[in-house]
Amino acid sequence: MTTSPHQDRRPACFGRLDHVFPKGENGLRNSPATCMSCELKTPCLRTAMQSKARFVVREEMVDRAYSSGRLNFWQRWSRKKAVHRQMNQKDNSG
Repeated sequence: MTTSPHQDRRPACFGRLDHVFPKGENGLRNSPATCMSCELKTPCLRTAMQSKARFVVREEMVDRAYSSGRLNFWQRWSRKKAVHRQMNQKDNSG
């Protein structure tokens, strides 16, 4: 198995969603300035979004769409059910 050239110098925060893409005071997620200046920001955020935490982000997006009126109750229910189904498939497969 080949390792990435960046793998040996990853910071401790690498791939941790709550650190690299935290929820702000307004309830939206943003990358902090310290992450924006890091050369590993893109692979770090990709790694974070491949973790189980990505389902939390997807649910937040569905809830925001519902709150803003872009989704009705049934659309929200359907999309949240799909997110939970994907989460359970990931749990059962790995």
